[in-house]
Amino acid sequence: MGAQRADKGSGRSGKCPICGQPSDAKYIPFCSRRCADVDLSRWLSGAYAIPDKTESEDGRENAEPPRETDQPESDSPGS
Repeated sequence: MGAQRADKGSGRSGKCPICGQPSDAKYIPFCSRRCADVDLSRWLSGAYAIPDKTESEDGRENAEPPRETDQPESDSPGS
């Protein structure tokens, strides 16, 4: 079983999202400390952002259902 654990650190877990090199088990998903720091810097500078506004299916931001009016509706148009 010890040989299987050694294989886990061989970088076969994918490619580094920053430079495309094989990722290193020590820095997963990155290949090095440098690429991990580049990614962190991008988050801290705002280059990456999680959207805080939602869009409805028709494309409007922060869409809310129509509000009911505070005035009571009358049964006839002239009253």
